[in-house]
Amino acid sequence: MTSNFIPQKSRHWGTIGANIATGLICLLWVIPIVWAIVVSFRPPQDSLGHNDVWFSDRLTLESYQTAIDLAPFFPTIEDGKISDSYYANTIQYVVLTLAVQLMTMPLAAFAFAHYEFFGKRVLFYLVLTQLMIPTVILLVPNFRTIRVLGLYDTTLAIAMPYFGSAFGTFLLRQAFLEVPRDMVDSGLMDGCRWYHLLRYVYLPPSRATLVAFGLVSVSFHWNSLLWPLVVTSDKSRPLTMGLLRFTQLTDIGARWSLVTAATIIIIFPLMLIFLIFQKQFIRSFMHSGLK
Repeated sequence: MTSNFIPQKSRHWGTIGANIATGLICLLWVIPIVWAIVVSFRPPQDSLGHNDVWFSDRLTLESYQTAIDLAPFFPTIEDGKISDSYYANTIQYVVLTLAVQLMTMPLAAFAFAHYEFFGKRVLFYLVLTQLMIPTVILLVPNFRTIRVLGLYDTTLAIAMPYFGSAFGTFLLRQAFLEVPRDMVDSGLMDGCRWYHLLRYVYLPPSRATLVAFGLVSVSFHWNSLLWPLVVTSDKSRPLTMGLLRFTQLTDIGARWSLVTAATIIIIFPLMLIFLIFQKQFIRSFMHSGLK
């Protein structure tokens, strides 16, 4: 009795300790977001003092209105034409990148998971080397390629270097390796071609992995700054470029209520998308075992 009771009690206290530690980590993670939301409702003229970094004497939406007026976050109609906006540019760039990745990534992952060919392991390692190369090193050659192709200051110029994803190929390959071989053999016996196997055998069980990669891809490209800064001038710039307008608005430093208001405008869609798909996101990384 005693030998069975003590481990159960230990597991009970271990669970409580893990829950407390998780709660503290979540609290530390959410405090900056809560602070940004609170400060964004301060008047734009308010400066943050030593003992006044949270609430002001009143809450207002003036910072949001000022941020929208100072930067073209949303499209407007001028002379019967819809003007360029950071949101429209970002959505076009993110959707284009993800759409092409969802075509190239399953094909590459299918080849590495399903077929056996000479040099397969070496080629797979070469694909993974993309994860080890700092993107800064590729700025100059990528920029020269974009200029030669005549794509400077276009949405396609921002998206093109990310049409292939080593991380997505690796993640989806691991998901494909989890598909039971009996299902694949059954499909082959039924006369399935390779595209039938990919569509009806490999992809359905890997849906959670696709959703998780989609969230990672959208989040990464939504927040990208350096490459869009290099390859665009004005017309095609994404949302992150709008924050540059608020970093040094005065000679004494940033106006934090405007900065936080612009930040909330930018990150709100990402937070909403993650809340909707969080279960698929977590399930994918918990069950995509490595072989």
